[in-house]
Amino acid sequence: MNTSRTASAAHVAKRTNVRYAILLLIFLITTFNYADRATLSVTGSAMRDEFGLDAIRMGYIFSAFSWAYVLSQLPAGWLLDRFGARRVYAASIFLWSVFTLLQSSIGLLGSAAAAITGLFVLRFLMGAAESPAFPANAKVVASWFPTHERGTASAIFNAAQYFAAVVFTPLMAWLTHAFGWHMVYLVMGVTGLLLALTWLKVMKNPADHPRVSRAELDYIQQGGGVANTASQATVPASRPPQDIAHAGGWSLVRQLLTNRMLLGVYLAQYCINVLTYFFLTWFPIYLVQARGMTILHAGLVASLPAICGFSGGVLGGVLSDGLIRRGYSLTLARKLPIVGGMLLSVSIIGCNYVSTDWVVVALMSLAFFGKGIGALGWAVVADTSPKQALGLSGAIFNMFGNVAGIVTPIVIGYLVAKTGSFNGALVFVGLNALLTVFSYLVIVKDIKRVELRA
Repeated sequence: MNTSRTASAAHVAKRTNVRYAILLLIFLITTFNYADRATLSVTGSAMRDEFGLDAIRMGYIFSAFSWAYVLSQLPAGWLLDRFGARRVYAASIFLWSVFTLLQSSIGLLGSAAAAITGLFVLRFLMGAAESPAFPANAKVVASWFPTHERGTASAIFNAAQYFAAVVFTPLMAWLTHAFGWHMVYLVMGVTGLLLALTWLKVMKNPADHPRVSRAELDYIQQGGGVANTASQATVPASRPPQDIAHAGGWSLVRQLLTNRMLLGVYLAQYCINVLTYFFLTWFPIYLVQARGMTILHAGLVASLPAICGFSGGVLGGVLSDGLIRRGYSLTLARKLPIVGGMLLSVSIIGCNYVSTDWVVVALMSLAFFGKGIGALGWAVVADTSPKQALGLSGAIFNMFGNVAGIVTPIVIGYLVAKTGSFNGALVFVGLNALLTVFSYLVIVKDIKRVELRA
């Protein structure tokens, strides 16, 4: 009995690090999230040949995901604040994995037209299913991490998009080359279903997690972590707390949409995501069509900028949090990596003026390294969102950002179709990097948490 009490007392006194295990889990889930989004970019060349797709139709199919993803953000944010990240995220992972799995069978629909329609519908449904993912990530990070660790934590889960490209783009390219494009969707769909079960088993709120010591919980809360909001998920649906009811109202939406700082952050996220969606949709096709690479070679080459993006993403978060620990303001600590990183991303335009493949890859790698450093938007959201509505605030931010997923593939599709070249597309991407710099330097003033008005 005394031994048990001693062990319990030691657990309370010692500061555990369960938050890092939670971060690892959302990193893995986000990796699969982006890998599922990118399946079509890898299999797209093979599917274009099989179903006779031109660049414009391909652009619209690429955009199908983002139409639903954007339209579903506000409902997803309300669901997260109403029911909590554990249940909503589990349902999200399960559903997007089912829709990924079903894409393997579109060839069974009979005609090319039916297959194209089926692919568009399934990509649309997958976008709706994935809509809670990033707001849930931001909600979990805001709950589990103090302010001075939040930039690194947000950068790590956001860098999963590059890690997905490093690991899964070559893997999916090999599966397409060896077994056909259908196998990509089968493997990714089944793996995602297993991941949904893992999330349900492992994820808990900070105050409820059996392995979290009192010292770690105090460390999170005293450092600015919003650990108490996580418990909202345990409140019975018949008795929602007042702050959740208020968070679901249009008055809060209006307050967020009329805040100058947040509008600048929203615009910047849209521009940053133009780079993201170029990489997720057209980049492998650019390597095949404009640079004459095979699908397998393009899959391998695409991993190099992704490695640089991942490295830049982690470095940006570490740099930002390091500035905070050294006493610099939150505003400077967040803006400096964002502005510097996006200026580096403008180098993508230089690909139009070189012909050697290794120089093209080097410029792309530099651009995505800079984009990784500057991708601190989710840390800014965790820093600025009202405590009562972390899910809804993150959803609005994500909705604006992912309008780029609608615009980018369609614009690039038209530019390629009309000019027969990717030159205009790369200029379009680079100019959006410059607009990000303008947003943070001119529109966004001090970065601070928004307080709700009564």
